[in-house]
Amino acid sequence: MHIPDAFIPIWQGAIYWIIALVFVYLSLRWAKNELNEEKLPLVAVLAAGIFALQSFNLPVSMGTSGHLVGGALVAIILGSPFAAVFILTLVLIVQGIMFGDGGITTMGANILNMGVVGGFVGFYSFKGLKAATGSMPVSAFIAAWLACLIPALCASVELWLAGTFPLQAGMIAMGLYHAIIGVVEGVITVAAIYLIVSVRPDMVDKGVMPAKVGAVA
Repeated sequence: MHIPDAFIPIWQGAIYWIIALVFVYLSLRWAKNELNEEKLPLVAVLAAGIFALQSFNLPVSMGTSGHLVGGALVAIILGSPFAAVFILTLVLIVQGIMFGDGGITTMGANILNMGVVGGFVGFYSFKGLKAATGSMPVSAFIAAWLACLIPALCASVELWLAGTFPLQAGMIAMGLYHAIIGVVEGVITVAAIYLIVSVRPDMVDKGVMPAKVGAVA
């Protein structure tokens, strides 16, 4: 899902950069207001975990690849989609500059897809499903699955707009792979939430917990 340089024209990449920078600015405001010394180790662990998870790439046709995203996990644990934008931006900068995973001119699109779309879809899907079902595992699993699939479809549309590959073939290839990968992401997300809650429940957003019992449902 990391779009390399030259897959998108410079002028289109600039548009995605401008949109992404608006959300990056808002995520920095979130970090300034919400992060403290106690939460910094959790942020570091989440960033390192996402970096590791995204390192496992599966080749998709037409030069692209599929992998886990992690936006839903961050947004759910820290209670804000801007947390996902913040952490995913840091991860993507390191990947793009130091490891050449994803381009510099296309980094705006990658931040937009994985950080913004992944974070917002993951967070609000979880909130809505949790309110409807009352089940953390079911809500987190579906939210993580959607937060893996939808950014992949967005990337395929961007590559179509760039003239890189056909829309239908791209959406089928990216969508099918990430629909399968999303199942793995859902399982990992639920397991990670249980693990973090069992170790440091004080650091987890209260929206993860049932209001009455104060423990994971």
